[in-house]
Amino acid sequence: MSTCAKVSRDLEEPLAGTAATARTWLLVEQPGPWGARALTSSHLDPALGRALEEAAEGTGVRVALIRRPGRHADCHTVAARQVYAAHTTPGNVWLHNATISDPEQLLKIDFAELGRGLPQTFDAALDGRPHTGDPLALVCTNGKRDRCCALLGRPLAAELAASGVEGAWEVTHLGGHRFSPTLLVLPFGYAYGRAEAHAVKEILQGVREGRVVGDGCRGSSAWERPGQAAELAVRTAAQEDTAGALSIVRTDGAGPWEVTVAHTDGRRWLVTVVQGAALPPRRESCGSALGSPARMDVPAVRELPRTVLAGRADH
Repeated sequence: MSTCAKVSRDLEEPLAGTAATARTWLLVEQPGPWGARALTSSHLDPALGRALEEAAEGTGVRVALIRRPGRHADCHTVAARQVYAAHTTPGNVWLHNATISDPEQLLKIDFAELGRGLPQTFDAALDGRPHTGDPLALVCTNGKRDRCCALLGRPLAAELAASGVEGAWEVTHLGGHRFSPTLLVLPFGYAYGRAEAHAVKEILQGVREGRVVGDGCRGSSAWERPGQAAELAVRTAAQEDTAGALSIVRTDGAGPWEVTVAHTDGRRWLVTVVQGAALPPRRESCGSALGSPARMDVPAVRELPRTVLAGRADH
C-alpha cells in the first residue's frame, strides 16, 4: 500500500490553508522515544504533560516536544533542557528561549498571557530571554502518529543537522501527515509541506532576511485555515514576500468566507475562500480510512479601493 504522503504528492494535493493553528508555540526539549500523544507518552512525567495540556487549552498556545536530530537514547533523566516560546502574530513576532533543570517550572507560566503575545511570563518563570541564534527549523518526526513522519521527516532533520543548520530540531506533531516531511519555521510561524533540505535552507535564509518563501508553504499558524489560504493568495497576487507585511483583519461567513487581508502600507484585499473536498478519496494518514480531506480554494482576490476601506469596520 502506498503511503499517505506519496498518494497526496502524486495527486498534487494543494498545501495552502493546511497549517496547524497556534498564535504561540511552547516547545520543550524531551529526548528519548515519543508516543502518539507525546505530552503524556514520553519520558516527560505524564501528570505534568496533562497539566500542560490543560493549562494551554483555549489560550492560543500549542505545546510540543522537541529533540535534537539523530539517534535517541532511551534515557529517563535530562540534566538541562531547552525551552522555546514563540509568538507568531504580525506586529508582535518574537522568539524567546530558556534552559531549565526542572520541567515543573513550566507550570509557573501564565498561559493566557503567553497566548496574548506577552513574553514576560515566560521570562519570569524560566529566566528566559530573547533568542539570538538561528531561526528554528522544526521537522515532524513522530512515527507513532504516522509512519510518514518517521520515514520522511527523520532523514530530513538529520540532513539539516549534518549540514550545519543550528536551529534544526525534531518536533512531535505539526498535523498534515500526508504532507510529510512537514516543517515549522520560527519565529514567523509559517509551516511547509513536502520539504527538502535545499528548500529548507532557502526558507531559513528568507527568515534571516525578513522574507517569507511561498513555495511549499501551508500557511501561517497565526491564522485559522481560511485566513492562511487568503494570506498566501494575496502574497502571490501582490508579489509580496516581506514577513509581517500582511494581517488578517476580518473574516466573514462560515464557509465560504470573505477574508479581509491588510497590508502595513494601507492596502487591503477581499479574498473569497471556499472549502472543498480533496478528490479522489485518499487517506489523511497511513492508519486512517479513505476519505476526502478538506481543502481551501481561493476563487477570487480583489484589492479594495481606498473609498471602500474608510467604510469597513474591522472585527
